[in-house]
Amino acid sequence: MQPHDFWQELHPAGTYDSRGSHLDFYPATLSDARQLRLPIRPLADGEHALASLIVNQASFAVQDALAAQLAEKLAPFKPDVIVGMPTLGLTLASAVARAMGHDRYVPLGTSKKFWYRADLSVPMSSITTPDQTKRLYIDPRMLPLLENRRVVLVDDVISSGTSIVAGLSLLAVAGIEPVAVGAAMLQSRRWLEPLAALGEHWPDTIVGVFSTPLLSKLPDGRWRA
Repeated sequence: MQPHDFWQELHPAGTYDSRGSHLDFYPATLSDARQLRLPIRPLADGEHALASLIVNQASFAVQDALAAQLAEKLAPFKPDVIVGMPTLGLTLASAVARAMGHDRYVPLGTSKKFWYRADLSVPMSSITTPDQTKRLYIDPRMLPLLENRRVVLVDDVISSGTSIVAGLSLLAVAGIEPVAVGAAMLQSRRWLEPLAALGEHWPDTIVGVFSTPLLSKLPDGRWRA
């Protein structure tokens, strides 16, 4: 498959066997049992790999399906407002808010506007940009939308947990504690420890449309969960 071919089509349930070995893609299974082919990205050790999702490169049909299924899973938490993590999480958060019938959502950002406040920011890095430490900001003008409301924090992927911990930490600085955290993909289980370290209740609030495992390399060059 060519790089631009990924994330463009949902396949019927059972089209691919996720339990077998995989060469260049991993078939993730969504909540409704349809499948999405995700490219396999080897890690630096050469012996392990992860399935990758870049949601803003997905077709609108795939984006809509992920947003609708995440909105359905978040509905029991009765959120009043969706907060989106930058950068790719903003695409999903906006769509989830629309799917839940909200008029707007609140985006967090890494670009500092002149009216932003240093005390309403925290450092942030991610698995895709490990050598870049940025600051995560919340627009102080958005705080009235969050105060005394049921807030859900949304990102596209939760992997190492560092980004979502930064988002939760920033909201805590602003006096906001989300009722849940949502993502399209829960990538392996490495995020569990950082979330538990932040607060033992946080792992139980995480909601994902689908999960993908850490893959190990086989002697023939293929990958297996």
